[in-house]
Parts: sequence; structure tokens; C-alpha cells
Amino acid sequence: MEINSKQQNILDAASELFAEHGFDGTSVRAIASKAGVNVSMISYYFGSKEKMLEALINNGISDSRDMMSQVLLSDKSYLEKVDDLIAQYVRRIHKKHRIHRIVNVEYANGNRNIDFEEIAKQKRESFRILEQFVRDGQKAGAFKKDVEIPLIIPAIFGTYFYFYDNRPYYAEHYNLKSQKSIDEFIATKLTAHIQNTIKGLLTYEK
Repeated sequence: MEINSKQQNILDAASELFAEHGFDGTSVRAIASKAGVNVSMISYYFGSKEKMLEALINNGISDSRDMMSQVLLSDKSYLEKVDDLIAQYVRRIHKKHRIHRIVNVEYANGNRNIDFEEIAKQKRESFRILEQFVRDGQKAGAFKKDVEIPLIIPAIFGTYFYFYDNRPYYAEHYNLKSQKSIDEFIATKLTAHIQNTIKGLLTYEK
């Protein structure tokens, strides 16, 4: 689905409200008010709140496969590619954390009248690319043979969201006094921690 600027404005407003109040706790009228548009415009562009959520989710994750392919096809070493891939993942998750949270909640819910096939397709394709990368690294002797490949991406997402959901604690612990300092911490120390964790999972022999 091609998204124009007006549609993107509506989706941005919906993303913020869905993340703050949940899907059921957010009305179309509230989305229209935040986006500065008439309610009828939302109906015209999306048809329903469910279809708007579907467009929001699909638009938010559509570039994951291209990002992975670009990183993994570089001429760098396997471990350098791991670092680059995780840095890109964390950057994307942080930039679109509201969308990722909505995806996780609604995909797990399974009760919405929403077509999640595109999301499932993206997840399967991302895993296929990652799996091939790890298998190639194993053949090249860069990675150990016993790797739980399906759990690599959850390890990245889980670490990020545990930190993000507990920001007040970590802000106090690391003396992070502003959103900018939190952003910088995520881009540096948290990213480096996740990189080291994943490289350890890929290379450490029991």
C-alpha cells in the first residue's frame, strides 16, 4: 500500500495513541483530532480502525528484509556483520518502538479482524535470511554448530524492550537525565551489550 503524506500523518497519530491507550482504548475521533483531520478522511483512506491498524503495522515493518540483506551482503567479516545487523536492528526498533509494541500485542492477541499474513510473511523471510547467514558462518568456521537461530531476534528485541520499559530505573542507575541521554545510551552501551551477547551466543562453545 502506497502511503501519502496525509495518510502518514494519520498513521503517526494512531501509532502514538495505540501505544499509549491500546487499540480498544483509542477512538477514531481521537485519532482524527490528534492528526488534525476530519473523521471522514480516516474512513476514506482506511475504511475502518482495524484496516488502519493493519496499514500501520505493515508500513512499519516493510523494510526489515531489505535492511538485513544490505547488511549481510557486505564484504565485512561475519562478526562485523553481526555488529552491523544488531546496530541497525536496535536503531530501527528504537525509532519505531511504538509500532513494534503494537505488532507484538495485536499479533499475539489473534482476535482482531486484521490480516496478519504480510507480517507473518515478513517474519518468515527475515528468519530465512538470518538462518542462511548463520549457516554460512558455521560452514566458514566463524560460528559454533549449536545455535538456536530462532531465538536470536527475540534476544535482541527482549533486551531492548526490557531496558525501554524500565527507563526510570536505568535512567537513575546510569544518571541519564534527558531523553537525548537515553537515546545516546541505547545507541552506544545498550547496542554494544546486545552485540556482545549475540556474538557470545554464536561463538561460545559449551
